[in-house]
Amino acid sequence: MATKQERYQYRKDRSRGHLLATGAHRPRLSVYRSLKYIYAQIIDDKTHSTLVSATTLSAELEGKYEASGKSIEAAKALGAVIAKKALEKGITEVMFDRGGRVYHGRIKALADSAREAGLKF
Repeated sequence: MATKQERYQYRKDRSRGHLLATGAHRPRLSVYRSLKYIYAQIIDDKTHSTLVSATTLSAELEGKYEASGKSIEAAKALGAVIAKKALEKGITEVMFDRGGRVYHGRIKALADSAREAGLKF
């Protein structure tokens, strides 16, 4: 029987494999959700570099939400921040990498907010 971490790693590798196989020349919006915070970064897989990053710990969001990264409101705000930073750098289209997590709750709120702010998935 696989451990919980092994099952998570399998889901993460499977979803990332699909993205990299089908994503033609678009950067990847990778989301990591810990128990306390949410981290989002836009990665160029050709050069293996981070183009834009934002977290619920960043100066734009720090202290604005009582539960920091534990709330859907904080995830929505993070989606808007990452989209704003991406648009400033000229990035309009990305692939969404949920990182093995279920597309629900905070992950979905972040993605919807980024779409509303102008990013195309």
